[in-house]
Amino acid sequence: MSVFDRVRSRLESSPETSPESPPTVGLFVDGPNVLREEFDVDLDDVRDAALEYGRVGITRLYLDEHATPGLIQAAEARGYEVVITSGDVDVKLAVDATAFTATDPVDVLVVVSRDTDFKPVLEHAGAAGIRTVAIAPGSHGRSDALRNAADEGVTLSE
Repeated sequence: MSVFDRVRSRLESSPETSPESPPTVGLFVDGPNVLREEFDVDLDDVRDAALEYGRVGITRLYLDEHATPGLIQAAEARGYEVVITSGDVDVKLAVDATAFTATDPVDVLVVVSRDTDFKPVLEHAGAAGIRTVAIAPGSHGRSDALRNAADEGVTLSE
């Protein structure tokens, strides 16, 4: 049984959720750490992985000022809200994800990165009762710290 089958089974049998009201997912993607040639990540695959946990209510891709217009257009065409930062992408993503979990109704927080900097974000959300998922771009890019801080760990290439 795959990790997605196990999660789907748990969500379907959970008394808090029903087929009429799937969990709401917040998806936050660390673009510079995930969208690299060595990982060959497809943004549709990222969203599909998040959809395994419920209805995606927010889909954000964080990029730095060096992002190409083609990448921005491709992400927007796939339904991502693109956030461009002139500073550190990690800080903006971490602040936004933490603020979102504190102020908006989200049942599952999905962080797609290989950066250990997001461990406190996952821990904060988990302490608030929000299910957390860390998605890594590949085995080589997986952070054990992120995977261990989250309720679930997923590796895209597996």
